[in-house]
Amino acid sequence: MAARCFYFSFCGWSNPKSNDTHPSDLENGGAESDKLKLPAFKEYKLDQLRAATGGFSVENIVSEHGEKAPNVVYRGKLEDDDRLIAVKRFNRSAWPDTRQFLDEAKAVGQLRSPRLANLLGCCYEGNERLLVAEFMPHETLSKHLFHWESQPLKWAMRLRVALYLAQALDYCSSKGRALYHDLNAYRVLFDQECNPRLSCFGLMKNSRDGKSYSTNLAFTPPEYMRTGRVIAESVIYSFGTILLDLLSGKHIPPSHALDLIKGKNFQMLTDSCLEGHFSNDDGTELVRIASRCLQYEPRERPNAKSVVASLTPLQKQTDVSSLVLLGIGKESSPATQISNLSPLGDACSRMDLTAIHEILEKIGYSGDEGVTDELSFQMWTSQLHDTLNGKKHGDNAFRAKDFTTAIECYTNFIESGTMVSPTMYVRRCLSYLMINKAQEALGDAMQAQVINPEWSTALYLQAAALFSLGMDKDGHEMLKDAASLDLETKGN
Repeated sequence: MAARCFYFSFCGWSNPKSNDTHPSDLENGGAESDKLKLPAFKEYKLDQLRAATGGFSVENIVSEHGEKAPNVVYRGKLEDDDRLIAVKRFNRSAWPDTRQFLDEAKAVGQLRSPRLANLLGCCYEGNERLLVAEFMPHETLSKHLFHWESQPLKWAMRLRVALYLAQALDYCSSKGRALYHDLNAYRVLFDQECNPRLSCFGLMKNSRDGKSYSTNLAFTPPEYMRTGRVIAESVIYSFGTILLDLLSGKHIPPSHALDLIKGKNFQMLTDSCLEGHFSNDDGTELVRIASRCLQYEPRERPNAKSVVASLTPLQKQTDVSSLVLLGIGKESSPATQISNLSPLGDACSRMDLTAIHEILEKIGYSGDEGVTDELSFQMWTSQLHDTLNGKKHGDNAFRAKDFTTAIECYTNFIESGTMVSPTMYVRRCLSYLMINKAQEALGDAMQAQVINPEWSTALYLQAAALFSLGMDKDGHEMLKDAASLDLETKGN
């Protein structure tokens, strides 16, 4: 039997299949849209979307300004589909004309590209106007560029963001949707494989007569300030501001940025975290492209296709997956060298919490088999009934991904001391990981192993918690122990 260690000291939303990015993908915008396996645009019922978002729960809000935003975006999951969705709920007065809203949504819904967070459908009932799109689990460019916690965005990833975004704009333009409203770092999202995508929500105005820009006017195109209108060239100007964001790691007003580099060099703007990570030629070229996009006169700006052509030669590490560049996956990590990893082990090695959740749901309470419960006489009365009810509520919350409620219910069950369940510790462990409480998660995974030492799931979840704590070496060792236990169990 493999040696299995217990860790009693602590330190301080990918896909199990890595989607490696090859040069051909960078040149042609990735796989054709028919490989996306997306359903056709459809009209949803309000009750469907209310159920999918937990009654438009505050806990499911993912838009940048929370419930104070004029149009709120929610995370959700449809009952008849495993796909996670993003639901944008417009202000009640935004689209009074149902036909106008539906026509606009249908036009955007015809687009299908691996460079977009694609629109799946819409809903219009009474005064309600909602859009449904693919959910992107790895947050926004703003988060990774301006508000990073563990590591700054790598140079190669910044260049990939620039190219993929330009390809998205080129695709939209080729399909007759050249206008994009309020293009900024919040509109760039990262999908399951950490590839950058452009949110489809910006392809629709926020209202029939609403403003096209919600951000600080210091970042808006000059012609918008003059006329209040957006044209195709305005989108290129906004793209230029994102190039400056990528170079500087800050949101610098374009006029100020161009004043800084006039007659000087790009190093005046460069993010200090990038020093020594790219060549002077690459930095100079990126500034040149940005300067062209930020020309005062719209007719002097390049089109999206020209920008794609300029950015393509700059791409670095094209054989490295976006998972690795974003720091979600570990290139050539020991985990990739472990043979016979189960699907759960593979998901834990990549810290794909969504896949782990799905697997734990499928295996149910199989980890509790063989665990002996000592129940007192009183437990067969009302106390047992209350305990089992608490478990049921916890399982329902876990299934619905309401992890805060799941933790509360499971904690009440565990603290009652009436029944012992390693599965419940594992489920609470994942719930803690989902809300970024890795130390608590590790403690629960360890306790599950104490209760059932022959259950590899407890070891795999320990590995996930260790990775979350930055203890990668220990996490890889735990994966090996779990894989060995799996082989041993099969051998018996």
